[in-house]
Amino acid sequence: MAAFEITGGNPLKGEIIPQGAKNEALQVISAVLLTPEEVIIHNIPAIQDVQKLINLLERLGVTVKQINKSSWSFTAKEIHLDFFQSDEFKNKASALRGSIMIVGPLLGRFGKGFIPKPGGDKIGRRRLDTHFLGFEKLGANFQFSTEESFYTVSAKKLKGCFILLEEASVTGTANVMMAAVFAEGTTTIFNAACEPYIQQLCNMLIRMGAKIKGVGSNLLTIDGVNELHGCEHTLLPDMIEVGSFIGMAAMTGSELTIKNVCFQHLGIIPRTFERLGVKYQLIGDDIFIPSQPHYEVDTFIDGSILTIADAPWPGLTPDLLSIILVVATQAKGTVLIHQKMFESRLFFVDKLIDMGAQIILCDPHRATVIGLDKQIPLRGIEMTSPDIRAGVSLLIAALSASGKSTILNIDQIDRGYQDIDGRLRALGADIRRV
Repeated sequence: MAAFEITGGNPLKGEIIPQGAKNEALQVISAVLLTPEEVIIHNIPAIQDVQKLINLLERLGVTVKQINKSSWSFTAKEIHLDFFQSDEFKNKASALRGSIMIVGPLLGRFGKGFIPKPGGDKIGRRRLDTHFLGFEKLGANFQFSTEESFYTVSAKKLKGCFILLEEASVTGTANVMMAAVFAEGTTTIFNAACEPYIQQLCNMLIRMGAKIKGVGSNLLTIDGVNELHGCEHTLLPDMIEVGSFIGMAAMTGSELTIKNVCFQHLGIIPRTFERLGVKYQLIGDDIFIPSQPHYEVDTFIDGSILTIADAPWPGLTPDLLSIILVVATQAKGTVLIHQKMFESRLFFVDKLIDMGAQIILCDPHRATVIGLDKQIPLRGIEMTSPDIRAGVSLLIAALSASGKSTILNIDQIDRGYQDIDGRLRALGADIRRV
């Protein structure tokens, strides 16, 4: 098992470029199944979850070519539908949470979709009801084998309808939308997610020939078409990486420039760090973080303790709450972190408490952080990464800590962050992979 050994307490300096967006990549790479023509996608991050999806598409019959380090060509001319019943498919697909994204395109184009119960981070219940209820609304038949934990949907012809999603699920919206582009008539999706990743997928599908209105809102209208064509698409920079680097700069007292962030797509993220006292400057499309010996948490206007909570876009993405919690440990002041979506995502705070952080875990969804104002540095310990975002949060804590830290199970971090140790060493971090 690979691990990171980190000697913390060293300020970093330099420029770093965020990778392509992981969550967008899993959606738009799945969308290549909607057309027999070539689709070229740029800025694909070299991370485990994305590579697993690309390998899965290859086994399904998609012709895959790597054009350069981050650009790939996909041609889904012939798909091997028999492969879905194989043990190999079940093993490969169940190892990747993002494999759920292939069901909508397959159902729309071929009238059948298959998937085993997908894996991914162990951060609490992650229901798939939104996906399959949406498919059923479009006219698909749904079956679930409890013995094999295998999902099947099928339809002779999908028909457009009105769909009110019970939750504004990003992956659920994307999956239902990709099926609906081939449905007969008009489909209206209300309470749709409207994250930049969904907007990117919508715009990609429109370039392929789909008819979609309401992009960027929670009300999408889709007029079904008979076929889609090839296109080129470029992924946004990963907003979670941008937020991670802002937090890392604050925790380590570093002077960093985060390049080409697509600031207009970051939403409330920069403002949230500002409320923790983190200063930044927008220079062109780069974010410059000056070295700060201290940063102080804001309060509400009546003086009460600040609460930071996740919410559907344009609210704060839940993927950044772990990083924000870590940053709060060295701020001046107190903040309540409220993780509404996942009930297990805050359980990593026991590692931070062992490092010396002052945190009260109120319940599975809420933690109160009493900032140390950098008066008492965290101390290095040995710990294990439980999921992608908590793993990077612990990495940030270790970079700021006094002494050596060891982080085990770093495969979890590699699933979502491209060459993170190499990029951090280029900034001056004392980190090595063992």
